[in-house]
Amino acid sequence: MAIDLRKYEDGEDFDGNYDKALKKVQKRLSHIHYAHIVHKRRAIIAFEGWDAAGKGGIIQRLTAEWDPRYYEVWPISAPTPEELAHHFLWRFWRRLPAQHNIAIFDRTWYGRVLVERVEGYASEAEWRRGYDEINDFEAQQVAVGTTLVKVFVHVTQKTQDKRLKDRLEHPWKRWKTGLDDYRNRARRDEYLDAMHDMFAHTDTRAAPWIVIDGNDKKSARIAALTAIADALEKHVPMEPPELDPEVEKVAKKALGL
Repeated sequence: MAIDLRKYEDGEDFDGNYDKALKKVQKRLSHIHYAHIVHKRRAIIAFEGWDAAGKGGIIQRLTAEWDPRYYEVWPISAPTPEELAHHFLWRFWRRLPAQHNIAIFDRTWYGRVLVERVEGYASEAEWRRGYDEINDFEAQQVAVGTTLVKVFVHVTQKTQDKRLKDRLEHPWKRWKTGLDDYRNRARRDEYLDAMHDMFAHTDTRAAPWIVIDGNDKKSARIAALTAIADALEKHVPMEPPELDPEVEKVAKKALGL
């Protein structure tokens, strides 16, 4: 079925004990991360969504219980001159995870068919070609055993405006906002059209989109973390490793067990 963002605008308050639910899903995610390390699996978690939708807060809580040696968060902004001299996917190839690692992209290769399309940084021929290029890129990752999870966080204009206002008024949040937020806000209808086309062309069987209603932060965080845990867990054995007999023998002797 086609993805309709209007279905993700209820913003219902989280029903239950948020702290307890967060702790539970984070513990589950920590076991999943250990499983990726032990079984030498790799994964990509790709985040897209509106400015001030809450992607950063979700990522912060996603990685809270993870071993920092085995994951990387890649904040993606405008390409450098060196990156512009290559194919648009080049800078993402360079950031793909090694075995037993998870790469988290805070904004992604979908910039080609979103911001680059709307703001005119890519020609129509380039962004239209981008759909097939992105699908091929993602299919290649899945084909070599990488788990790919794509998360889009949606908020209404009303919610976005409330959060942008909060960033202006809160001294320690002002660094999070800039002119781009308001330029993008002014072209919301164009971005909605681009998002509709993006979902239509890239919501594939191999790499489906997960859309999160971000209008209530607590509900969004639990929903996103649970969906990510479900997706990752499908592709990695969840049995803990057996204890190495030699390690057990030496340990028992050393510890007097």
